[in-house]
Amino acid sequence: MSVDLEIAQKAKLRPIVEVASELGLKEDEVELYGKYKAKVTLDVLERLKGKPNGKYIDVTAITPTPLGEGKTTTTVGLTQALGKIGKKVMCCIRQPSQGPTFGIKGGAAGGGYSQIVPMEDFNLHLTGDIHAVGAAHNLLAAAIDARIMHEDRMSDEKLAQLGLRRLNIDPYSITWNRVVDVNDRALRNVIIGLGHETDGRPRQTGFDITVASEVMAILALTTGLKDLRQRLGRIVFGYSKSGEPLTAEDLGVAGAMTVLMKDAIKPNLMQTLEGQPAFVHAGPFANIAHGNSSILADQIGLKLVDYVITESGFGADCGMVKFFDIKCRYSGLIPNCVVIVSTIRALKMHGGGPMVVPGRSLDPAYTHEDLELLKKGVCNLQANIEIAKKFGIQVVVAINRFAYDTDREIEIVKEAAIEAGAKGAYPCEHWEKGGDGAIELAEAVVAACEKPSSFRFLYPLDWPIKKKIETIALELLGADGVDYTPKAEKQIADYEKAGFGNLPINLAKTHLSISHDPTWKGVPKNYRLPIREVRASIGAGFIYPLCGEMRTMPGLPSVPAAMKVDIDDDGKVVGLF
Repeated sequence: MSVDLEIAQKAKLRPIVEVASELGLKEDEVELYGKYKAKVTLDVLERLKGKPNGKYIDVTAITPTPLGEGKTTTTVGLTQALGKIGKKVMCCIRQPSQGPTFGIKGGAAGGGYSQIVPMEDFNLHLTGDIHAVGAAHNLLAAAIDARIMHEDRMSDEKLAQLGLRRLNIDPYSITWNRVVDVNDRALRNVIIGLGHETDGRPRQTGFDITVASEVMAILALTTGLKDLRQRLGRIVFGYSKSGEPLTAEDLGVAGAMTVLMKDAIKPNLMQTLEGQPAFVHAGPFANIAHGNSSILADQIGLKLVDYVITESGFGADCGMVKFFDIKCRYSGLIPNCVVIVSTIRALKMHGGGPMVVPGRSLDPAYTHEDLELLKKGVCNLQANIEIAKKFGIQVVVAINRFAYDTDREIEIVKEAAIEAGAKGAYPCEHWEKGGDGAIELAEAVVAACEKPSSFRFLYPLDWPIKKKIETIALELLGADGVDYTPKAEKQIADYEKAGFGNLPINLAKTHLSISHDPTWKGVPKNYRLPIREVRASIGAGFIYPLCGEMRTMPGLPSVPAAMKVDIDDDGKVVGLF
């Protein structure tokens, strides 16, 4: 049994109705899923719409080792520490998938004495949100192949009698795979439609993991049920043979997809080990999606408490940039402070230390004092601080301290952080001590939130796609320029011609380097950023260029033709039979 799981199972949990009551939620705004978790209805936003928002803090990190540097643990530990100093606080994090591993993952929602509980629920079902995402996604997938088959077998007149127009779907243009909530490599590339002619037209496709679905990204970025309906309708799954973009709305399934998602849209309320409230909602990837928890969870949290701590996937160059330039654009929320999580272990790696490999013991360079190696690596921390400062936000650094880190090493990190413009850097021991291990960090965050900031986006949306990509590459990633493959050039031209050029950019790149190459540590210089492909999540609302050689990670029947389900203007499910 993992240490994290053992700690979680020994915790004395508060009934979730007690946690909800202390938040000021009314009984009819809370839907219980057992004793220790619940969903919160969106009605609370209407009730509290005149109340001012609390302070908004994003937790991000330096470029990590493959082991991770404890970002989620810091998110939870900081929440508990703010509770210790008398602040009304909650955290908002993503929901982990069962997919990357089988069984319970240690640290899925924090770790040690800074985690969200009950831990076992994260990798099983929580409240069924990931299943709903998979059902909605696969409904669209099934409808695509059903439409191809029926159009092959029906005349235009027959289609018209059924109220349908011929879409002429180009099978080779379809970008919509099926999904399953397991990283099942054997299903990444498959042939479907084998068997009888009524089983559909054979074609090559594949399965992705459910959290990689655009539906999951939409869940995280939506601001309400009507907005969800519109975003699902805008999903582009492929093109017609004449080059026309085809959407879920064209297939007539967006309403049914919304019905499947009508409960998933409500944030899930849980608690930290020390009893502070926590929203766990949505789980989009931080490479091909924006890697942040839901806007709705943050919006509700900011009305209920004085401090909301949220978290961005990967490092500041990845998830934090997407938090600012994508999530904050759609939410309208203005962050007050950024916490950048660092470790001396990772900074030594960036200084040229030996490779860090999961499952292997750390090289002595990481477990013994080495001031020169550390001094060479603090440049990565400074670069990530400078990225955050580009957006005009106050920065505080958390140093997750291990037992073998020395005081002299801590001082070097503190000096480097302040030199780069951070308000300070604070050693943290919340994994071992819970909230008591991050009191100094909590006090620094409170102070930073009181200072003025001048938040700004990196670029306006009306810039051409290439100019937005190049602004990210040159200003944030330190590249000298950007190179596009012919395929990427054509895709950019096609998106702009189709009217998609005014969307924000979600750069899909490795999280193990500020550059596109995971082997380049520290602060890579003198390179050009290669863009090999450019894709679009039109429903979610972003363009995602694929950098370098990175690979993206990888059903239910459709609603019968005799039944139509949808959401009406009042947010109620309606059906025609």
